[in-house]
Amino acid sequence: MEDEFTSYYNRRILKPPAWREVNIGGYLYLGGLAGASSVFAAGGQLTGRPGLARAGKVAALTGISLSLVALVEDLGRPERFLNMLRTFKPTSPMNVGSWLLAAYTPLVGISMLTELTGRFPLAGRAACYGAAVIGPAITTYTAVLVSDTAVPAWHDGYREMPFLFAGSATATAAGAAMIATPPSENTPARRAAVFGTALELVAGRLMRRRLGMVAGSYERGRAGALLRAAEALAVAGAAGAVVAGRKRTLAVLSGAALMAASACVRLGVFSAGVASTQDPRYTVVPQRARVSAQAARPGGR
Repeated sequence: MEDEFTSYYNRRILKPPAWREVNIGGYLYLGGLAGASSVFAAGGQLTGRPGLARAGKVAALTGISLSLVALVEDLGRPERFLNMLRTFKPTSPMNVGSWLLAAYTPLVGISMLTELTGRFPLAGRAACYGAAVIGPAITTYTAVLVSDTAVPAWHDGYREMPFLFAGSATATAAGAAMIATPPSENTPARRAAVFGTALELVAGRLMRRRLGMVAGSYERGRAGALLRAAEALAVAGAAGAVVAGRKRTLAVLSGAALMAASACVRLGVFSAGVASTQDPRYTVVPQRARVSAQAARPGGR
């Protein structure tokens, strides 16, 4: 039986996130695209696929540049980002994320600049591999960032959120590569699209199952509509990636579906977080359940 719930005039307990959806939703999406695309760029270099390497470098630089613009726009003043670099605090996801961005962005820029000019190729290759090493952290640190809040839909999903973001980022980077890479070189991207989509779907389902009643914030309203659209687009994009082969048009359409699916995932997660702060039930009932579970354990109080 569900715990009886009462609230003071049914007022919400938490304030909704002050972040703007367009800015921070875009920041979450574009950062994921950039980080995963760096891995594709390095893979293209290693395997002799210049088209894949170039597409990954372009997507990484474009993604991280626009991501930083969205972040600074939401912060209001660029110096707020720079102030985060005055100290290093491993317990702060925002601080660690700022240092990751500060290390990653120049590497991506150097990699793309040497690609365009043809000068200093060794430095360019080293920068590309360095960006690929940091790239996975760029794709997932934002999951830790949102989970390290009091927002029920984000905080309670902390176990699966990094896997959800990693799968989503892999799928969207694969989609971008499928659009920009010649069919003769896009086999790794098509395989990664299937893997990323599977990881995204499984992590999302597991998270909602474990969240219990808080999962309602992901299943109803704007968040529910966005995440249902994301699942449909992701399945269609992955299916297209499987059968695309050397069919250029199908690869482009599948890639666009995967990129749209990932955007819907990030916006859906953001919307679910906002919705979970508006209903005090999502805050109080899980807390009471945790207290009751703790009290029922031997020696619990």
